[in-house]
Amino acid sequence: MQSRHFGISSLVLAFAAWLAPPALGQGADSWELPRTPEGRPDLQGVWLNNVATPLERLPELADRSHFTREEVATLAARAERIFQNGRSAFATPESAFRAALQNVETYIAWSTSSSIGMVDVTFSDRTSLIVDPPDGRIPALTPAARRRVAAVDRGWEFKTGPDDLNSIHRCITTGVPRLGGNFGAGPYTFYQIVQTPTHLAFISEAFHDARIIPIGDQPHVSEEIRQWNGDSRGRWEGDTLVVETTNFSPKSHYRGAAEGLHLVERFTRSGPDTLAYRVTLTDP
Repeated sequence: MQSRHFGISSLVLAFAAWLAPPALGQGADSWELPRTPEGRPDLQGVWLNNVATPLERLPELADRSHFTREEVATLAARAERIFQNGRSAFATPESAFRAALQNVETYIAWSTSSSIGMVDVTFSDRTSLIVDPPDGRIPALTPAARRRVAAVDRGWEFKTGPDDLNSIHRCITTGVPRLGGNFGAGPYTFYQIVQTPTHLAFISEAFHDARIIPIGDQPHVSEEIRQWNGDSRGRWEGDTLVVETTNFSPKSHYRGAAEGLHLVERFTRSGPDTLAYRVTLTDP
């Protein structure tokens, strides 16, 4: 099966990343942007986000936004040694990043799964997926927000029914976008993109979510209609597909953002095995 990679970069909060297929035979030197019969970039295929770069910059990296090429090679070599030693536990790409940065001998975690089942992770020169704010970190919570988080944490201790569990534990959805944590990168982030002149379907293997995104000038649904993954509309800006998503449910809670979240995603084919992905989140 041919697959490709995501790459990520970019409240306002911006992230950047890369999606890529598991294996491709075409060299970058001979690559030409594939196009549909309508002349649009062809984004179709099976893609995987396996970038190890964490969502937020780790405190020990301070104000460093990038690694040197030599440091990237060192991190990749460490990860291969750690997770191919036959003793390490399964790790998400973010955890693999931390293990490589700390240069541990063996990665030990609560998981009972072996690292043998992990997908290969890719290291980039960025120290965080967050590119704005420049410090690579999510802004500190306000006092009111900290109180709300504390209330949610207390609720986890005293569950009375399924509605007290989040959407992931109820196997409803991991939310949009998928960045950071267990479902931000790694084996749970295989995606298939199916494309027509008027729609794009974004299908994820984990949770079997299917985002059906109209492409064109259709308006969003009524403000009164709220959905787990919001209401998405796509448009082409040159060779980049721009997807704006609004109308999130109050239950969505992407890192504290919910019904006020405005999401802008940009998908650009940047190579034979790479789909650049930039996302900006705004929540007034």
